[in-house]
Amino acid sequence: MQKFKSNWQITKNWQLVIPLIGMIALGYCAFKLAGLFVSTKNLAIALILAAIIFFLLLKLTLKIFEKVEKRWELTYRWELISVFLVFATTGSSSVFVSRPLIKLMGINRDNLPLFAYWILYILIGFIFYQILLVCIGWLFGQYKFFWDFEKKMLRRIGFKRFLD
Repeated sequence: MQKFKSNWQITKNWQLVIPLIGMIALGYCAFKLAGLFVSTKNLAIALILAAIIFFLLLKLTLKIFEKVEKRWELTYRWELISVFLVFATTGSSSVFVSRPLIKLMGINRDNLPLFAYWILYILIGFIFYQILLVCIGWLFGQYKFFWDFEKKMLRRIGFKRFLD
């Protein structure tokens, strides 16, 4: 455990929650992916396949961590897991928030051309994604990282004068 803590630069025990949540999320994803290939009725085979997928996803995630660790300005390595959890949570949450709003506005596939519907759906989802990214980042203790990330993204799409 001491090696794990030193490798991820964990100085306080509460920080162990972040890697634990990351491992649970990775395990859940692996199990869901295994369910795409094997029926979950045969639980033993599904779990074996999930374990293999988990291992492969873990290796891929650690490779990605090595690459982004140099680019992102984070104080501790465990914060990488926190940032990835924020991205994952925000992606799912923006869909859950924007879908009811679109229905409330009366936008559906029946009253708009399919192309226009999807453009509006993506645009509204993108707007909520940006808002939720900062909010959920704050909940995970990464407000500064995500606010800087947002400012950088908004500058790239032309909102430079509003941020300076």
